[in-house]
Amino acid sequence: MKPFKEEFTLEERAKESAAMIASYPDRIPVIVERFSRSSLPEMEKSKYVILLWLQLSLMGSVYESYKDEGDGFLYMCYSSEKTFG
Repeated sequence: MKPFKEEFTLEERAKESAAMIASYPDRIPVIVERFSRSSLPEMEKSKYVILLWLQLSLMGSVYESYKDEGDGFLYMCYSSEKTFG
C-alpha cells in the first residue's frame, strides 16, 4: 500500500482533514501507517480520529507540535521491536 501522502495530493489531504475536523470538532485527525522496514502486516485503515479528552493530555500537545502544517493530519507509524535478542 502506498503511503497516504503519496496516494493523495496535498489539496485532497487538506480537504479530508478539514472535513474530519468539521464533522468531529472534539477530535484530532491521525494517519497511522506501518514503518517501511517493519515486518508487521498492514492495517486495514490508516485514518483515525482521537477523542478530545485524549487531546487535552499528552496527545493534544503532540498533535499541536507535530501535525503536518500543510494538511492538518498527525502522522504516526508503527513497528515491532525485538525484545529477546
